Amino acid sequence: MLSFIFKVSRFRFWIYTGGTYVVGYALGATLFSDFLRPEYYFYLFYFFFPANIFIYGVNDYWDEETDKLNPKKDEKEHRLQLKERKRLLNIIYLVTGFSLLLMIFQDWGERLIFAGFLILSYFYSAEPLRFKEKPFLDFSSNYLYVMPGIFAYYLVSGNFPSFLLLLGAYCHISAMHIYSAIPDIEYDRASGINTTPVVIGEKPALILTSVFWLVLSAIVISLAQFNPLSFLVLLYPLFPLILLLFPKIEIDTLYWYLPYVNTALGGLLFLALINHNIFNWV
Repeated sequence: MLSFIFKVSRFRFWIYTGGTYVVGYALGATLFSDFLRPEYYFYLFYFFFPANIFIYGVNDYWDEETDKLNPKKDEKEHRLQLKERKRLLNIIYLVTGFSLLLMIFQDWGERLIFAGFLILSYFYSAEPLRFKEKPFLDFSSNYLYVMPGIFAYYLVSGNFPSFLLLLGAYCHISAMHIYSAIPDIEYDRASGINTTPVVIGEKPALILTSVFWLVLSAIVISLAQFNPLSFLVLLYPLFPLILLLFPKIEIDTLYWYLPYVNTALGGLLFLALINHNIFNWV
C-alpha cells in the first residue's frame, strides 16, 4: 500500500508544492522563531506528501482512458490499473477528509487559500470543469501549485503577497504547464484533449512559454535590484528558446532537467530570503 501511495504521489514533483510552500514562508518570515512554529512543519509535511497524493491521485483516477496512449506513464510515472481504482479512490477520500479536518483549525484567510488549492487541484482533472481540457484555462488553473506558497506567506505574516509576486508566480507556473504539455501534444490530440499546445501548435506554445518566462525574469531581477544571482532566473527562458533556435533538439531531452533547475534555484532563493529577511549576513 505504501509503495502504491508513493508512486501515485509522483515524488519527482513533490518540490512543486513543498518547495513553493517553503519559499512562500521564507518570503513572509521576519524572525528566526518563525521557523520554530509547529504549524510550519505540520504544513511542510502536508504540502510535500498528502497534497501530492491528492493532486495526482485525482489526476490518475480521471485520466485512466487518456493515459492509455501516453508512454510517459510507464517510463516516468505510474500507470493506474483497473484493479487499483477502488484503492486509489479510498486514498483520495482519506486525504480529502484529512484536508477538510485541517480547515476546522484555520482562520478564514487560511481557509480561503487552502480551499482554493483543493478546488483547483480537484477540478484541474475532474469533471464537470476539467480545466486541463480547456485551452488557456489549463495553464491558468495550474496556479494550484502557487497556492501552497500563498498559504505559507499568509500563515507566517497574516497578509497576502504583493501583486508583483503573484504575477511572477503566475508567469512561471503558466510557462511550466505549457512547456510540460508540449511533449504530450501527439497523445493528447489522439485522446481528444484540447490543451493549449494542442490548439495553438508546438512553435507558438514555445514562444508563449518564452514570453512568460521572460516576464518572470524581468520581475525577479527587478525585485532583487539587479543582484547578480537573480540573473540565474534566465535559465528558464533558455529551455524554450533553445528548442526554437535548434529545432532538431528533442524537447524530451531537456524537459526532465527542469525539476533539477527548479530544485536548485528554489533552494538558492530560500537561502537568499533567509539571509535577507532574518540574518542579513551578506
